[in-house]
Amino acid sequence: MRNYYQQNDDKKIEEKVLLIKRVSKKIPGGNYVTFSALVVVGDRKGKVGVGIGRGLEVPPAIQKAITQAKKHQLSVPIFKNTLPHEIKLKYKAALILLRPAPEGTGLKVGSVARVILDIAGISNASGKIIGSRNQVVNTYAVMEALRRLKPRIKTEISKKE
Repeated sequence: MRNYYQQNDDKKIEEKVLLIKRVSKKIPGGNYVTFSALVVVGDRKGKVGVGIGRGLEVPPAIQKAITQAKKHQLSVPIFKNTLPHEIKLKYKAALILLRPAPEGTGLKVGSVARVILDIAGISNASGKIIGSRNQVVNTYAVMEALRRLKPRIKTEISKKE
């Protein structure tokens, strides 16, 4: 993963490049080389999106991925800086388990899930990704898990005296 942060001043959207792949294809004249970029964007307030872009050079691929990620943002329910409930999801080859954690725990998840939850604004969670090492599949699995989260309502217990 690359530490590539860019921040827009108008909407305060952060962008982070998760993966850049060099793709080579054999053609009659030699090799045809393109680049693929996987980018996550978010505002750290519950909005997050993921996009893939392809181009002949790295910067256009990143720009296309950012554009796609901004178009496909989703709202993530956040409850006290963590997830509202536990979620277990099977997506293609990946098995995702995400759990809420108490305040001060931090993000105890690996791979791309840490970056996605951080950009979404979740600061305390634990989880595990099992079955897949493919970062693209894991990214979309985490996004699908976040899409299936249901909001939790804060209940105030009133004391009657």
